[in-house]
Amino acid sequence: MFSGAQVALYPMADDFVRIILGSLSALDPYRERFRIETDDLSTLLVGPTEQLFPAMRDLHVAAARDGVHCVLHATVSRGCPGEPDDPICTPIQGRAANTPLAQRIVSALAAVTGAATTGQHVGAQLSLYPLGAAHHMDEIYGCIDFMKRSGVFERSKNFCTTLRGDAGPVFATLGEAFLRFGSPEGHVALDLTVSANSPTAA
Repeated sequence: MFSGAQVALYPMADDFVRIILGSLSALDPYRERFRIETDDLSTLLVGPTEQLFPAMRDLHVAAARDGVHCVLHATVSRGCPGEPDDPICTPIQGRAANTPLAQRIVSALAAVTGAATTGQHVGAQLSLYPLGAAHHMDEIYGCIDFMKRSGVFERSKNFCTTLRGDAGPVFATLGEAFLRFGSPEGHVALDLTVSANSPTAA
């Protein structure tokens, strides 16, 4: 299955070039498993679905580690029918097409419970789009139910859900939302904004 993300970092600092380029080294442990391409707009990550969110977490935490206000924006996709069949893209582990929604919620909660903390507090907003699913609203409502029980849920807003907490559990929750909901063979997209060290954070 083709999976990947277009990721952009926005450090609110005069030396933003140093911060962005310096944080890219956080992706080094993932380079053997991913195709990683950086240009003047974003960094492309293509590879194992289960590793997308840990890679984005490490990138964002590295950029925010000096206390600068830093925003990460990502468009994440899996199962896109218009993309090539890349050998580094693999099926989602442990997902069968007929796994009941309630069972997927329990599995997602268990995965988030074991997430390690990073010491970096973040806020995140996400919108999940299970494209082409016959019962897409059931999948979205199931995902929202999971997030409400994740321990990092803040509130539902128009068109998105807000999470807040340590980057470890927050990115774990985002990853489970992306992995567990929508068809395992279908096209699923997620729009994501994560902010660290915001001067106006709640």
